[in-house]
Amino acid sequence: MAGILTTTILSFIMYFVLAGIIIAKNSHRKGTMTSALFIFIFLFIIGGLANYMILLPITVPNILIANIVIAIVGIFLLYGITATKLKKKKIGSYEAVLGAIIILGILAIPTVFVLGIFTLDDTYESINKQEVTEAKPLNKDDTPITVSPEFARNKVQKSMSVVPNTQFYDLGKLQVQKIDGDVVFVAPVEFTGFWKYFRGKETAGYFTISATDTNAQPKFIDSKMKYTNSSYFNHNIERTIYSEYPTYIQSGEPQIEVDEDGKPWYVQTLYKPIGLTNKPNMKTMRVAIVDPVTSETSSYTIDQAPDFIDGSLSSEMATDENNYFGKYVHGWMNSLFGKKDVKIPNESGTESSVTPIFDENGDMYYFTDMASPKENIDSALGYTLINARTGELTYYNSKKNSGIMDSKGAKEIVNKEYPEKKWTGSMPILYNIDGNPTWVVNVLDPNGLFKKYAYIKAADSDFVVFGDTARETLESYRLALAQDPSNVEATGESALEEVKGEVDRALVTTQKAGQVVQFLLKGDKTIYTINVGKAPLALFLREGDNVKMEANIRDNGTGIVDSIEIEGLTE
Repeated sequence: MAGILTTTILSFIMYFVLAGIIIAKNSHRKGTMTSALFIFIFLFIIGGLANYMILLPITVPNILIANIVIAIVGIFLLYGITATKLKKKKIGSYEAVLGAIIILGILAIPTVFVLGIFTLDDTYESINKQEVTEAKPLNKDDTPITVSPEFARNKVQKSMSVVPNTQFYDLGKLQVQKIDGDVVFVAPVEFTGFWKYFRGKETAGYFTISATDTNAQPKFIDSKMKYTNSSYFNHNIERTIYSEYPTYIQSGEPQIEVDEDGKPWYVQTLYKPIGLTNKPNMKTMRVAIVDPVTSETSSYTIDQAPDFIDGSLSSEMATDENNYFGKYVHGWMNSLFGKKDVKIPNESGTESSVTPIFDENGDMYYFTDMASPKENIDSALGYTLINARTGELTYYNSKKNSGIMDSKGAKEIVNKEYPEKKWTGSMPILYNIDGNPTWVVNVLDPNGLFKKYAYIKAADSDFVVFGDTARETLESYRLALAQDPSNVEATGESALEEVKGEVDRALVTTQKAGQVVQFLLKGDKTIYTINVGKAPLALFLREGDNVKMEANIRDNGTGIVDSIEIEGLTE
């Protein structure tokens, strides 16, 4: 409540100044002072209630606007009450003073707006950023995380019956988190309305469901929470945070994260604006952590949050960071005219236009691909990964792979594949698979149920592989890359093993894009494949030939040959 009272009191500064002028000009000062006091009490109650609802952060622009609104309403009420008691001569000078002060106050609004424009450069410079030419490729042990939130939410919704008094609750916001080494979606149950909150007082707990296994079932964890997003009055999480940090601006909706003991905590990103604006300073962001049982609140810089928190930077803040980074690289004027180096974030993400993913070290990032500001251009300029614990933005500029399709194009390819079933693409993420930029897309039915995975070569819209599991589709896609004669670098950046042996069986097959040779070695069950575009003499491979080669050996019993020496042919 202290934050609400402070904000409300600060909103009356201009009213006090103008009311003082009226009292000084009025010969009936006692009566005027009484009227001013009653108006103050009336507006203070109205302003306090309004601020209790909207939770106005204490910033210069916010307090300025609040002062102007309250001053105009309050002074006109006071003037209406006292003007009849003033002489005509005094009324004229009195109105001139009031008018001048109100005009000055109103002129302050466009001034703050202009300052906000000039501050855009400062916000851009406050971003911790770096630019990289290309992402490192996946290795054979990496499997992209591709369970879409729509599919996860659909599964959890069907399990709501396990929640006690389930008629009180609905499913809250899904948040990706790593718990005990497993990447899962976490979602609290929330009240469905005021009367359910009034009767229930506290929510029942939260659900978890795997973010990597489409066959996994949701689990409900009983953990009572009194302070939540859907609670009312002082039990509301945003109001709880505001009461402790009224000078900070909250970014997005608070979300829950679970500690090592299974206890949920509400997490919210906070920032203080730059100068006399509401524009964020990316260098000074903090995260508030609230105990949903006791409302105990603490805050940390985002990179110093407790270890169990994966997303101390909210998805909403990451989206804002992408916008500032892409649009204002050369300032506000350039974002409107010329647009040199301007990049527009696509809105194909699963959370506020970004998609959370985890790297091989277990660190969470927000992924977004960048497109040209020009219309009718569906190629990606690159993509960003924003570290969810530090806010550091890494931009992969795709200069090595120019002309690749963007996320919208990848989704459209999937949408056109199954028009009769109305299956659609969801959660496109760009991966570097064996040196090839590849879109990995979920295929969902109209009810949000998972159907397939799609792996799409970002530089070739006709190169698409569908599969039922992430591992199966990844291996099929890698095999298709190796069998494509036009793809001369399919394995160039992957780990290669040296293999020697005698050919036991050999087979030449014709694929859509050309010929490939598949063969077995004696005493080795691995099926080796090489495209003729890499080694034309492999067409003449036959039983009994001794070979020496470098190959990428897969877990599924296949090997993609990168180079080969055939005794008697290549020596």
